Amino acid sequence: MLRVTSLNVNGLRSAFRKGLAPWLEKHNADVVCLQEIKIQDADLIDELRHPLNYTGYFCHAEKKGYSGVGLYLRHDAQVNAGMACEEFDREGRILRADFKDLTIISAYLPSGSSGEERQAAKFRFLDHFGPWVDAMMEDYKKTGHNYIICGDWNIAHKEIDLKNWKGNLKNSGFTPEERAWISDVFDRRGFVDVFRKVNAEPDQYTWWSNRGQAWAKNVGWRIDYQIATPGIADKAMATSIYKDERFSDHAPLTIDYDWKLAPFVAK
Repeated sequence: MLRVTSLNVNGLRSAFRKGLAPWLEKHNADVVCLQEIKIQDADLIDELRHPLNYTGYFCHAEKKGYSGVGLYLRHDAQVNAGMACEEFDREGRILRADFKDLTIISAYLPSGSSGEERQAAKFRFLDHFGPWVDAMMEDYKKTGHNYIICGDWNIAHKEIDLKNWKGNLKNSGFTPEERAWISDVFDRRGFVDVFRKVNAEPDQYTWWSNRGQAWAKNVGWRIDYQIATPGIADKAMATSIYKDERFSDHAPLTIDYDWKLAPFVAK
């Protein structure tokens, strides 16, 4: 079995102070994809860099206290950062681990909620991200190599994916343009929303605003995904969103796959 967990930590140091390490030890994931680590390399103490029996890899934003992604791996992989886009690679948004027949990516897509400028940047990101995603599907069809893109996509796909959908139709993260873009990832590009393949229930959220009583009342959004090529998506056995403890404003999303992970072998 392969257990893959994705979590926007909203600050890696903060999540560890809130008990992330003991949970990781019990949870026993093979791959942990982290987003919004908000830390620079010089500040990564050993506990954060290589916790438990994981090897950590990180892609930091140039701006301190901002963005950044990471991976905790238990198996050898070839790890690379970025998507050959200078504007967004500086923000630390993409980190990929290539194994023998599977690639797992930690991705942190921009939020546009702070205003028109960042919403425009979000659309620019999607313009670059789309062809990068297309290349993965082309590779899958040609070679059978599978891909899982984990992370905070900052888009809720359908009405079922957020509590107050009627009040958010014009808000970043649920605009018609964003929803159409992610629909295209599934409908035309052929990727699979793995969580929804296994769990079609309502009220399944991964992020809650810190305003009001959003967490207590479960007024949330499902904006964290594991989006995969069909071969690995068909191997999904179980999903979970962990809410017994709070490590950040997001909850860990875990999917178990009937898959034996083979370490990367250089050609």
